[in-house]
Amino acid sequence: MNSADDFWPHSGLELLDVSDDGWLLISDDFLRAYLWRPEIRPVEESCAAERALHAALNDDPRRSVTETELAALADADARDNYRILLAFFGRLTSGSAPTLEAAYLGIFKEPGGVQIAPLFIDQLAHILIHHVVARMPNVGVDPAFIARAAELWFREQQVTIQEHHILLADEETIEMQHARQKEGTQFGNLGRLLVEAQTPTASVELEILTRENAAQYWARDERHDMVLQVNTGRPGNEALARVLEAWIGHFFRTPVTITPLQKIETAQQAWFVGLDAQATQLLNALYNGEPLTVNNGCGTS
Repeated sequence: MNSADDFWPHSGLELLDVSDDGWLLISDDFLRAYLWRPEIRPVEESCAAERALHAALNDDPRRSVTETELAALADADARDNYRILLAFFGRLTSGSAPTLEAAYLGIFKEPGGVQIAPLFIDQLAHILIHHVVARMPNVGVDPAFIARAAELWFREQQVTIQEHHILLADEETIEMQHARQKEGTQFGNLGRLLVEAQTPTASVELEILTRENAAQYWARDERHDMVLQVNTGRPGNEALARVLEAWIGHFFRTPVTITPLQKIETAQQAWFVGLDAQATQLLNALYNGEPLTVNNGCGTS
């Protein structure tokens, strides 16, 4: 990136160090930041055991915590929260040189499926995509579009199609603006557009990101109130492709090129559009000339 290097100041990226090969090293300060989240930090009603445990972890966030220490906490919710957090810390700090990338990949390789709370996954994705985007060279797309496209990694979006325009708007921002509508707040043209498309929003703030207003992104990067248009040939579409390339290259050290297409002409490729994992597996077998094993409810055939 060559613009606004201090974007997303609250991602937590500044709490981590960078290894020689460009991955993020887990630091004690990064772990301590989790101890001061509202779910964990002591409140007025916290018992002495909870305060003591919090202080001990703040001194050494990598220390082992016994079940006896957890059982001493008077509040059941506090015990559960600490168990979840400590299990997360264990994943982050395993290995001789623990990195955020290794921890993130490990989450999706668990035999029993993902065991980490979605909140943690979104936070890790936020930091990781921040790191990836901040290190991207000039790729011929305005950096504001790159940063806005990267928000898709950690912010849920609502998709609206209006007059052939594919618009992505931040879901949480839409919900907040919808609440303002119920309170009688007036909304502007884009807010009306999304309401007419049955997207629950009301906003005087939401604005489509364009080449003309791209510089404004850096002053509102954590407001998440700029809408990304991702039609083929638009800067948002190109930005999404470039961010995907950088993300894959960062994790797998493999250069890739992603070319956005308006439509797929090849019949074999068209099969795979919109299919779930099981359907894709069946079509892979068909394509490779392999016999199919189908569960028909009475066994397999």
